[in-house]
Amino acid sequence: MCGRFVMFRSLDEYVQELDPQRDLFTSADTTPVERYNIAPSTDVPIIHAEPDGPQISPVHWGWKREVSWPKPKVVQPINARIETIAKGRFYKDLFPDHRALVMADGWYEWVKEPGDEKKQPFFIRLKSHKPMFFVGLAQVEPGMSPDEPPGFLIITADADGGMVDVHDRRPVVLSPVLAREWLSPDLTKDRAKEIARDLGQPSEDFEWYPVSKDVGNVKNKGAYLIKSIT
Repeated sequence: MCGRFVMFRSLDEYVQELDPQRDLFTSADTTPVERYNIAPSTDVPIIHAEPDGPQISPVHWGWKREVSWPKPKVVQPINARIETIAKGRFYKDLFPDHRALVMADGWYEWVKEPGDEKKQPFFIRLKSHKPMFFVGLAQVEPGMSPDEPPGFLIITADADGGMVDVHDRRPVVLSPVLAREWLSPDLTKDRAKEIARDLGQPSEDFEWYPVSKDVGNVKNKGAYLIKSIT
């Protein structure tokens, strides 16, 4: 699961990590983003694959669609399970052609602790403290109807190792090398499935610790939200 995440560096810093030789991007905004409590239904700058090279665009977090099964309704998922995107008909308009990367510095998960009415939030980041890249899917342009606005999803997989104690799902995070490959216009569907399903960074690359419960309110902002309370 990933219901809140953090993006505090400048776009240029993420691009430098992804593309140190500047083969993909000649420049990017150097103003720090400084968003410490990014919530669904907000616009987020993401990197999306295009035939003439990757682009950075602000896109709504959540992919709104009208479905007819088992009964007509409008849904807007924010995450997609890797186990279902390649074979589920709901995602066939996105996978694998509409690949994206979500730039981040970490994400939050909540854990129910005995005797506590409110769940305890944890912040999860790379042990290296480097920028990370969530695997995503994005529709950057509106679809054929008002029920198909732009939107993006974060792909999740089963958690493993000690991370299961925090949550049983986690975003798929790619190394810069694999993140570049994810954006390649020549990437095949089978290779895309392999990258998203099998090649995300392992749990031992991450660390996590409890943070202020203030993060539960989307109105709360600021770097203090990612500071350890232990």
